[in-house]
Amino acid sequence: MDFNARAMNISTVTEAPAARDGATPDADLLRGWIRENAARRGSAPYVVGIDQGRSLTHGELALLVDRLRGFLAEEGIGPNDRVVLLSNNSIEHLVTYVGVMACGATICTVHVETNQSHLGPILSKLDPRLVVYEEGLGFELPRDAAPSARWLALGEIGDEVGTDSLFGRLSQAVGTAAPAAAASPDDIAAIFFTSGTTATPKGVVLTFRELMQNVTPTAEAFAMTSADRILDFRSFNWASAQILSALAPLAVGATLILARKFSRSRFFAWIRDFGATMAAGNPTTINMLVNGDDTVTGRDLPTLRFVTSSSAPLTLQEWRRFEERFEIAIAQGYGSSETGWIAGSHEGARKVGSVGRPLPYHKLGIVAEDGTPLPSGEIGFVELGWDPQAAFRQLGEGGELDTYAVGRTRTGDLGYLDADGFLFLTGRQKDLIIRGGVNISPLEIDSVLLDLTEIAEAATVGVPDPVYGEEVACFVVLRPGSALTAEAILARCADRLAPPKRPKQVIFRDALPKTGRGKMDRRALIDAWVAGAR
Repeated sequence: MDFNARAMNISTVTEAPAARDGATPDADLLRGWIRENAARRGSAPYVVGIDQGRSLTHGELALLVDRLRGFLAEEGIGPNDRVVLLSNNSIEHLVTYVGVMACGATICTVHVETNQSHLGPILSKLDPRLVVYEEGLGFELPRDAAPSARWLALGEIGDEVGTDSLFGRLSQAVGTAAPAAAASPDDIAAIFFTSGTTATPKGVVLTFRELMQNVTPTAEAFAMTSADRILDFRSFNWASAQILSALAPLAVGATLILARKFSRSRFFAWIRDFGATMAAGNPTTINMLVNGDDTVTGRDLPTLRFVTSSSAPLTLQEWRRFEERFEIAIAQGYGSSETGWIAGSHEGARKVGSVGRPLPYHKLGIVAEDGTPLPSGEIGFVELGWDPQAAFRQLGEGGELDTYAVGRTRTGDLGYLDADGFLFLTGRQKDLIIRGGVNISPLEIDSVLLDLTEIAEAATVGVPDPVYGEEVACFVVLRPGSALTAEAILARCADRLAPPKRPKQVIFRDALPKTGRGKMDRRALIDAWVAGAR
């Protein structure tokens, strides 16, 4: 398409990501990126805070990290000591996230909005040395859950000396003494918690080796270079945004344009005003843009290479509608909390419907239930593992490290690799509908529903059935002004789907529930159906 060629004219003249083959994936590597950027691109911005109206250069980042290193050393905080960060998107959040790891300690990020009711148990599990919190979160923090920790307000860069905040402390000319011991690749770099609103969130543990080895391959998958300016509004409490938009820009010397939250009315203006070359997205935000009233096209945004989509499946219908309407390329990506980014694409190497080519070091394969490798084109379980000794871990109930897999692990997704090595996902194992012994992918049915232009959103689930075990039900949101009936929807499905896959019920909703990360909450729909059937 024309917009692909136009974007390629921009991207092909930028320098390639810095080669770092053989570099040890540890805190020294992260410090090396920060220092190299300060030396080579010191006056260039590392992060531009849209909502804060200010920016931070690579040189200023290096200075603050040095000061943070001195502060942590004075506090006796070193490798595997845990620093909890309770804050939303801000420049200060990014400096703290990056800086704690660069100093060799463990950063623990918690999405306070989605995990507010779980903060007490989370803090108790973590047993942190230091808790840094954003003031004005709107609720009382459970300080008694971490009684031995020091609690310190986050504050702002430029806080006066003596201000009782982290950045007030960093305003002082503190020393740059090293932590007690250098962090090794197998020390813990980060712990973060998945987005559970009802279920207990899972604490994912990543060592420096596991986290840092994912950064440069991710930058390469999206063809990110020092010329790029990536717009991201997603929460930087989760690995997806942290790796792609905080750490990858450090690896290549790029710039992050940071928004506190997504805004449909300002998204394209942000791209234009800040010269974004890449813009993060997900299926929810892409759907909101498609259903909005913006008249902008890619020709109005000459710097933009593509918009990403990740975190949840993007239907072919929404993908095509977005590109046809806005003439802007979508570059899909794919990852998991436990493994970081798994696959990525860019405007010069992508296929519609695919999440991109897997990062080579993951050694991804598609396997049958018994672990037998499957040939290209055949659907199976997505499995990966870069080292036979790799241990995949999470926090146990008592805060201990719990190893749940060694060597290789399955992501819980189903998919296939095509002959060109592109990965296509077909659904989640846990979302499969098993009707009378037949496995049914809800995404296949969603795709048929969304071919009807009157339907804005759709989600198919399996609901309890006394005969077949599960039966197919669909929840749909109609576009404004649509008079589409359930009978018409069922007739459409009868034309396109085999009898076992045809939904037996269509339920209309004004909106469909999403998780804190914008994923369709199919479990909530099943629970709602069951509650209504009682």
